[in-house]
Parts: sequence; structure tokens; C-alpha cells
Amino acid sequence: MQVYFMTRLNGAILTLLFLALLVVGEANRPHDEQPLSKIAIHETTLAFHESAYVKVTPSILGLKGLNPEWVTVEFSFPSPSIDDWIGVFSPANFSAATCSPENKRVSPPLLCSAPIKYQFANYSNPKYKDTGKGYLKLQLINQREDFSCALFSGGLTNPKLIAVSNTVAFVNPKAPVYPRLAQGKIWNEMTVTWTSGYGINEAEPFVEWGFKGGDHIHSPAGTLTFSRSSMCGAPARTVGWRDPGFIHTSFLKELWPNSMYTYKLGHKLFNGTYVWSQSYHFKASPYPGQDSKQQVVIFGDMGKAEADGSNEYNNYQPGSLNTTNQIIQDLKNIDIVFHIGDICYANGYLSQWDQFTSQVEPISSTVPYMIASGNHERDWPGTGSFYGNMDSGGECGVPAETMYYVPATNRAKFWYATDYGMFHFCIADTEHDWREGSEQYEFIERCLASADRQKQPWLIFLAHRVLGYSSNNYYAEQGSFEEPMGRESLQRLWQKYKVDLAVYGHVHNYERTCPIYQSICTSQEKSNYKGPLNGTIHVVAGGGGAGLADFTTLQTTWSIFKDHDFGFIKLTAFDHSNLLFEYKKSSDGKVYDSFTISRDYRDILACAVDSCPSTTLAS
Repeated sequence: MQVYFMTRLNGAILTLLFLALLVVGEANRPHDEQPLSKIAIHETTLAFHESAYVKVTPSILGLKGLNPEWVTVEFSFPSPSIDDWIGVFSPANFSAATCSPENKRVSPPLLCSAPIKYQFANYSNPKYKDTGKGYLKLQLINQREDFSCALFSGGLTNPKLIAVSNTVAFVNPKAPVYPRLAQGKIWNEMTVTWTSGYGINEAEPFVEWGFKGGDHIHSPAGTLTFSRSSMCGAPARTVGWRDPGFIHTSFLKELWPNSMYTYKLGHKLFNGTYVWSQSYHFKASPYPGQDSKQQVVIFGDMGKAEADGSNEYNNYQPGSLNTTNQIIQDLKNIDIVFHIGDICYANGYLSQWDQFTSQVEPISSTVPYMIASGNHERDWPGTGSFYGNMDSGGECGVPAETMYYVPATNRAKFWYATDYGMFHFCIADTEHDWREGSEQYEFIERCLASADRQKQPWLIFLAHRVLGYSSNNYYAEQGSFEEPMGRESLQRLWQKYKVDLAVYGHVHNYERTCPIYQSICTSQEKSNYKGPLNGTIHVVAGGGGAGLADFTTLQTTWSIFKDHDFGFIKLTAFDHSNLLFEYKKSSDGKVYDSFTISRDYRDILACAVDSCPSTTLAS
């Protein structure tokens, strides 16, 4: 059913229509199904078989300081079937005795904790059904607890526990891991966030850092965590719950622009000994407005995948590892990364946050990894999110807001501004109200207005949901080609402050528009823009890794390039007058769409429709 907005509807009727679209549209849009949610863990029954076994080797991991580590899982079962599967559990003791019932009158089920990953027994054993014997190669990461593997029959919907393996553990399960760099609230500050098993009653967290090859100092870190009661619903507070450990953030201040620094994560135990991470490095941000080559990568909706093929990785987020690997391979040519929402699609299965931070560690430990809030991080009914759907799996923003630092005034309101040299970024939170009159709308205008275009000519607006233009079939069916009321509230600001690019995720494909204002192209050029744009170029870059979304068959006049594939965009500012935009596929890292903008400062000052103040007789 198509919904058409009459141009002269009064505000009250428009709001009612908008709310109706939220309910109907979100209900009909296909959601990403977390593979772990397919396991009916509550329905598990005991069916131990005396001749069945599961054995994992090696049993001690991290002896050489490696993380992640690969293990071999050998198993045997005299009555095999094609739907037998192996689950990896952590902690190793995964019985109901480890779970507290929410209702004291009702005992927990036999099992009350989902595995952190699973794989079918015949994945690498085509003769398993005939022989009952097989093995799997699985990758484990340090997640603060020990591990065990279990063999189940009965498939995912009727699991029967057949055998449990020996215990496997990292040498130091509490070690500091997975550093995540982010821009601080001022240009010469870098923040380092990481995860460990050490609370403040056990050890003092800090970062040892300094110039590469120079003296180093210690900067203290703050410590946060969250509990099961912080979650807003199931599965996050039931079968998906897993203790997140402790999240530490340190602020490295008064950095010299463009200088190389090295750093290590440290914990000083109260017995006087130290626990260290490996050594990392980063380059400090340039001074705002500095004229130098600056390179930015932007994408949304990447998610995580397992290198060992578990958790149905090919069906859930098939492009995730390719995108991650392409960015890692080009890291020497990247200064900062923006992941604009739908981070890891944990969807209430909290073990997946550790899995994701491990996956992106080569990136996030080296360059600032800035995130935005998406529906799969924030949305849950009755929790203050703008949309009343259940996409976060009960997380209601808590893990994302704790695991990652952003320079927001209030991280529960995930909107913020950040500078990188000649770029000024305004990052919106589409899971909170952005409409005119809202607190966020006022922030967006302040952020856009604060850009000094003589020093920071490249003004970029980022958000998760498509507030601008998309030829996705869901938006086309609405007749809006955008998130309802997105453009209605914000296009005046984009035009007034001459935003160069507005980039979104949410829709899992790639699309670029012409420079546009009020659905009209302000230029017929497609690849080499010179002088004023007179509008804003809108880009959907939601093909980071999650299952792809289809385009409408309607031919939208403003759409310049579409790609139904996985990929990301890269911006290269050569100087104050020249910007290169590239869209790269995750499969091969090659450029499939690009354009340049060439202009002088006076071109930004030039008036376009609705972009300059009204003149008076005095002027």
C-alpha cells in the first residue's frame, strides 16, 4: 500500500500519518535474524550417551600471546544425524545452576544460556551421518571465562545434550583486550577504550603511552560495566545475557598534530604486579583546518562473522569479513573510520560484542573508530527510542553506549560533532527524535552552523536511517523514498549550511544521488563537480556486510549510481579545494563509483536557493 503525503496537510494530521507509518513500515520490513536466536536452548533435554564424546585441543590457549586461537574439536556419536550440532559455551559450566530465575517461584530450565557460537557436526565431515565421527576447526577469542563444547542432537529446535567436552581456557582470561580508539571532545585528545576482567577492586587500569621512540607516561582510565538488570528485555536479560566484563576508557590529552604515538593497556594489581597488553600505535589528528591529505572511510550495517564458518555466517552477514579485511589491507591509507549504526547485530546475545571488537581490533586499535547508533543497538518498546520496535533484542542501547566512546554530551543521546583536519562531521542519532523543535534538531543546527568553511570546507552529515534519499523498495512503497519526515525536517538545514555529503546506512546497498534540494537535481554533472553544488549529495552506504536489500523498479530521476552489493565509501581531501569520493566493493577493494569536487572558498559563500539570509532594503 502506498501512502501519499498531501502537500497541505496540517501538522497534526501529518504527525498521525507519520506514527502510523512507523508501526506499519517497521512491522513489514524484514529484520535481521540473529543465528543464535534459532536455538531453542530452553527446550534442551538430557540425553547423555556413554559412548559419545567431545574433545577439544589444545586446552590451554594464549601461551604465545596470540588472540584469537584455533582449536580442534573431535567428536563421536553412535547414533548420528544430519542435524547434530556442536555448541561452544562460555563459561564452561553452562548448567541452569549458573542462572538466576527472574521469578523465584519458577526454576530455570535445564539450560538458560545460549552458546557463543555453534556449527553443524557435518560442516567439514560429509560422512559424519555414516561414521558418527568428525572434527571441526573453531576459532576462540579471550572472553574472560573458560570454554567447553557440547554435542547436541535434535537440531536447533529440539536440542538433546549428548556429550560435553573438557574445559579450555586462555592463560590469562582477564587480560586487557580489543582497544578501541575514538576522537575526544577536543581535536588534540584521543580516547582508548578496552575490555578486561579486572574490576576496580582488583586492579588500577591505565594506558602507558608516548611519542614513538620517546618517553612514556601513564594516564588513568575510568571503568564501567552493566548488569543483567540494565537490559530492557529478552533475550538480552535471559538466554542472551553474558557478563560483559569491565570496560575502561582513558583520555590521552595534548597530542601533537600528526605525530605518531605508541601505547599499551595496563592493569596494576593490588599486589604490585602488572598485567600488560601488546603494544599498539596511532597517529594524532591534524589541527582543525590543517591543509594535508586526509582519508576517511564510512559504512553502515557491517555486523560480525566467524572466520571458522560458524553461526551461519554465510547467511547472516556475508560481507562482514570482506569489508573488515579490505579496510585492514588499506589501513595505511586511512585516517579515521565511521561505522554509522547496526554495529554487530548482537540483537541481545551479548557474547557477540566481544566477537565484534575482536574482529575490528586491527582497525580500531590503529585509527579512531567512530560509531553511530542504529536500530539494532537502541530500539526497544517503552524505553524512549523513537521507534517502538524490538530490533535491539532488549539491549536498548546499553552495550553500544558502554563498549564504545563517542564525544557526545550524553552517550544515551548518541549525537555528536567531531573534526578531522579539513572535515567537520555532524553525526545524528536516528533512534531519537530529530524533528524540528526537538533537542536533537537544535544540536544538528548548532553543529552545522559551527563549521568554519574557510578552514573546514568539507561538511559531512552522518546518520543511520535514511533521512535523505533512497530507492530502496521499502521506501518506494511508502512513496517517500526516505525515512518518513526525514527530509521534511532537515533539508532546510542541509541547504542553509551547504552540507556537501549526507551519508546513511540502514538500507543494505549502495546508492548516490545528484546534488539535490527538494527532490530536484541542482546540477546535471555526475563525476566532476566544479564550483558551488547548490545542493547536497546523498549517499546510502549500508552495504557493510548484512544481507542485501533490493531496489525499487521505479526509476528515480535523482539516483546517479546504484549497486546491490557489499561495499564502503572513502573520502580523500587533498586540500581545501579538492575532494575525491570513492565507492569500493568489499569483494575486491576496487573502485566502482567515484566523483570529485573542485572549488574555492568563494564558491561556498555563493548563494543558492534557500541557502542565504533574506536581503533587506538596508542591504
